[in-house]
Amino acid sequence: MSISMYTASVPVFKQMLNSLSALLSKAEAQATEKKIDASAYLQDRLYPDMFPLLRQVQIACDFAKGTSARLAGVEVPSYEDSEQSFGDLQARIAKTLTFINGLTEEQIAGSEGREIVTQAGTPKEKRFTGQSYLLNYSLPHFFFHTTTAYAILRHNGVEVGKRDYIGTY
Repeated sequence: MSISMYTASVPVFKQMLNSLSALLSKAEAQATEKKIDASAYLQDRLYPDMFPLLRQVQIACDFAKGTSARLAGVEVPSYEDSEQSFGDLQARIAKTLTFINGLTEEQIAGSEGREIVTQAGTPKEKRFTGQSYLLNYSLPHFFFHTTTAYAILRHNGVEVGKRDYIGTY
């Protein structure tokens, strides 16, 4: 039995983006309750050479929308990366979910063999088949950034656990 490219991508992105949204809601509530400046969470990072929470969420959204768009053969929406608050991040997640919810299974069907070409932050292009792009490149990056966002919040004492990270499936 085989699994479709749609099933291996869009529902996974939706589950994890919804859990990321819930994690951010818990962090914002805790910051408000304990009178902690929200930027203490939003600008925190696990190590000096890592991106802060804000950027981790932006990149997770970028992988969800970019991967889904490329697999569907549609233009990747461009977002400005101007978020500065929990509300801004929630809006970005919602915008990303709206985009991927608008893609159909039929658009992504057969994309395992589609050629995907990226230029991720460097002048060097990378070429993949759709299946390799999803399984070996996009999902690992997406999970890295969602996990790092979770870890930043957990490290800062936000009361979240594994169930919060996994979300509803």
